[in-house]
Amino acid sequence: MQLHLTPDQEARLSQLASYAGTDPEHLVMDAALHLLEEDRLFREGIERGLAAADRGEFVDSRDLWASIEKILQS
Repeated sequence: MQLHLTPDQEARLSQLASYAGTDPEHLVMDAALHLLEEDRLFREGIERGLAAADRGEFVDSRDLWASIEKILQS
């Protein structure tokens, strides 16, 4: 696979890689792998939620908002 970047994008990537203490190729590889893992986890979460909904397992909206407010107050 080839990645085509503008000269400005290449310069910014090189600078970011330098800050991270790695080379641009490894930085891009790590970012791509992280994106793939996040996508996998997101899709699994959606599948779990849909399966729970199919089983009739729902969370009352008041309970959901209470949980969100608790998290935000932490």
